[in-house]
Amino acid sequence: MTMTVQPSTQKVKQEIVIDPVTRIEGHAKITLQLGDNGKVEDARFHVTQVRGFEKFCEGRPFTEMPSLMARICGICPVSHLMASAKACDALLAVHIPETAAKLRRIMNLAQLVQSHALSFFYLSSPDFLLGMDADPAERNIIGVVKQHPQLARDGIRLRQIGQTIIEILGGKRIHPAWVVPGGVNSPLSAEDRTKIVAMLPDAKAIVLRAIEWFGRALENYGEEIRTFANFPSLFLSLVNSSGDLEHYDGHLRITDSAGQVVADNLPPERYRDFIGEAVEPWTYLKFTYYSPLGYPGGLYRVGPLARLNVASHCGTPLADQAWKEFIVNQPHTRSSSFHYHFARLVEILYGIEKMQQLLDTADILSPRVRAFANPNNLEGIGVSEAPRGTLIHHYKIDENGLMVWANLIIATGHNNLAMNRGVLQVAQRYVDGTHLSEGMLNRVEAVIRAYDPCLSCSTHAIGQMPLHIELMGPDGELLDEIKR
Repeated sequence: MTMTVQPSTQKVKQEIVIDPVTRIEGHAKITLQLGDNGKVEDARFHVTQVRGFEKFCEGRPFTEMPSLMARICGICPVSHLMASAKACDALLAVHIPETAAKLRRIMNLAQLVQSHALSFFYLSSPDFLLGMDADPAERNIIGVVKQHPQLARDGIRLRQIGQTIIEILGGKRIHPAWVVPGGVNSPLSAEDRTKIVAMLPDAKAIVLRAIEWFGRALENYGEEIRTFANFPSLFLSLVNSSGDLEHYDGHLRITDSAGQVVADNLPPERYRDFIGEAVEPWTYLKFTYYSPLGYPGGLYRVGPLARLNVASHCGTPLADQAWKEFIVNQPHTRSSSFHYHFARLVEILYGIEKMQQLLDTADILSPRVRAFANPNNLEGIGVSEAPRGTLIHHYKIDENGLMVWANLIIATGHNNLAMNRGVLQVAQRYVDGTHLSEGMLNRVEAVIRAYDPCLSCSTHAIGQMPLHIELMGPDGELLDEIKR
């Protein structure tokens, strides 16, 4: 991490620039604006990369979209497979076979397990295990391996299990082409079912150990819990018809920080009725908001913490018990984004239990796994829950089935307003411009890591790319600038 202190265009203020933000997926920087007293007055989370998937898919056959959109990201390709395939199902106007839906769910949950394991054990555990103020040369996964080898092995094994299940189902661990419009392209064999089932007890034991350890460790992070993006907000996620945790289908629900339902039974395909999108000139990442409250007042959060706040229950016994003991019995913890970490562990446990339930169903080996049809609609919307939150794929095609338009709303975009507000809150608590320390700035980064942003997934330009270049003299004087 490089830290620079630069004079801004206003003579009485300074900027602290954290560039790049480390231990996240993608490229970003954080700018902290200081007043003349050295205190933080403003903060911004800049996403400095741009992707163009919404544009270069135009003209492609819609049947290619799941495999094409999976290439958006190597961390969560399965998430894009799911939402894209569901959008294509809507273009076909088909109801996919029930077994196909179950198999899609299993792959989606395996993706959830491996992605959450990556976030918790690889990217965030160095802060918990080695300390927020530890030497950054040691505060990484290699340092965890040296000092806490069992936990490091657990994280590696848990991620391996999730990826292996994806490979068994789809033929590849990354970018599997198995999920297709109308269902999946091959059934599950009895042999492969046995292989998957055999791995689940090991995965369950690992995550139960992690939940027990992290529950005790939280006692050491009271200040971070109070300040890591801890503020009232709305939460949004899918739930099923019973109001339970849902990652593949269902309807959208919005609650507030007290757990009260603000809006329910929202049809995902009508997302534009209640979700607005905004852009700013200083980042490539869109800002979404709850449109009845306007921008930026309609701030909401998505992802594991949001899902567990929104759902009435998890729907599996051990996950329900873990969440009840920690969150339901301590409702004040709902608002702190620090608890995204614990929520990930609970969702891993849920995913393992739910995969076992699905694999035990009588029709899971059925050969009927795909519905075939020609396009029957010119517009289709697919919504599912990615590890980081609600994922929306919206497609339009022409009469020949070629893509003419696409809009993607990625989980990280949903959280953009909350991440920026969280950076400001943490910076105002920990950063003193008159006496900088690496630990101060690591905490500013850590609030972003709590959301586990996937920036490759989420950056899409609308219109002309924003650009701002400043030419500074040796004395900090602004010599020239150009904007577009």
